[in-house]
Amino acid sequence: MAEFIKVAKTSEIKEGSVKGFKIKNLEILIAKIKGKFYAMNSVCTHEQGNLAEGILDDYMVMCPMHAAQFDVRTGKVSNDTPWAMSDEKTYEVKVQGEDILVKL
Repeated sequence: MAEFIKVAKTSEIKEGSVKGFKIKNLEILIAKIKGKFYAMNSVCTHEQGNLAEGILDDYMVMCPMHAAQFDVRTGKVSNDTPWAMSDEKTYEVKVQGEDILVKL
């Protein structure tokens, strides 16, 4: 059964950035965009690049290896980078006080 797990403090993730975390053998990233937090798998579906080390542009994170792009809100691969054929898994996020919790 999925449960919410504390991943970080809100102060750890700056506006317009992503940060990677390893929780329960999963590599995930958390992005903060327009004051809201999003969580998604951090391993690129193309060739396993670390998306948390990629570039965030609006809601799209770009893999540092081959520039595949994914929407952090939905995990959908961009139509501009169809070689990354699979979407990423996203996770529900909630904030309690200063804690960011992710449902795994």
